[in-house]
Amino acid sequence: MSNKIKTIGVLTSGGDAPGMNAAIRAVVRAGIDKGIIVKGIQKGYNGLLNGDIIDLTSRSVSDTIQRGGTILYTARCKEFMTLEGQQKGADMCRKNGIEGLVVIGGDGSFMGAKKLYEQGINTIGVPGTIDLDIACTDYTIGFDTAVNTAMEAIDKIRDTSTSHERCSIIEVMGRNAGYIALWCGISNGAEDVLLPEIDNISEEQLIQNIIENRKKGKKHHLIVNAEGIGKSEELAKKIEAATGVETRATILGHMQRGGSPTAVDRMHASMMGAYAVDLLADGQSNRVVAYKDGKYVDFDIMEALSMKKTLDQFQLNVCKILSK
Repeated sequence: MSNKIKTIGVLTSGGDAPGMNAAIRAVVRAGIDKGIIVKGIQKGYNGLLNGDIIDLTSRSVSDTIQRGGTILYTARCKEFMTLEGQQKGADMCRKNGIEGLVVIGGDGSFMGAKKLYEQGINTIGVPGTIDLDIACTDYTIGFDTAVNTAMEAIDKIRDTSTSHERCSIIEVMGRNAGYIALWCGISNGAEDVLLPEIDNISEEQLIQNIIENRKKGKKHHLIVNAEGIGKSEELAKKIEAATGVETRATILGHMQRGGSPTAVDRMHASMMGAYAVDLLADGQSNRVVAYKDGKYVDFDIMEALSMKKTLDQFQLNVCKILSK
């Protein structure tokens, strides 16, 4: 019993994602259920270095599961990228009695968790990113909400695009990953989808597609463009100049990170948060929680970070077929 973990911390790091609050809530309540004290570290690793640490109770996380963003806030921290910063972070954990830390974030956040592990702090990563770009897991917290937010926005843009017989380019987030763009391309019935992972069609081919679709009687042309490709405004000007078709670019931006999380995000976030606490209580460390093939599992952090993720070829094929 003397080795039983007594106090854990939880922080959110990197970009915020809908569902992070559900994960925090699960960590707090699952920890308390096991007789563990839970502390919240505000503003990510930056808050850890500054000692911005609060006690969390079951009531602290009441009425939070439906809220977007993160109640613990998040911030970038260059100091934590240094060995001195990592040592300071570990010392701050020990000063506050934190024996284990749940880190909710993306691959950069997990690298920070690994550095803390090397300094003697037990760490568990929980994948929270709208980008769906963590290879060890089929799901990341926030992706489902972000896709639904983008899908609904694109539906609205398509209505006005059809009314004016325009070409519309909608740029969605995802950093260097095209998952949001691909899902929206299929879900919104886009004529073209531009993805950073593959060789995309040329500007000349895009222009030809628009011309050919006009001949077929299509009244609009919808292009979903991934953030990793970008340059949507520039592309819109080139298309309009070449085709004579009024073309508008819309960059959806950070609206995709906000909003009340979907049931899918709330459910997975809750399960992953509770799973992370179970791992710490069992003496596990340097692990990443994942949802793989319908089950909640965990991987070594470095194993997880070394994995490569690719777009599903069947989804790509279906996207192309359905766009005709």
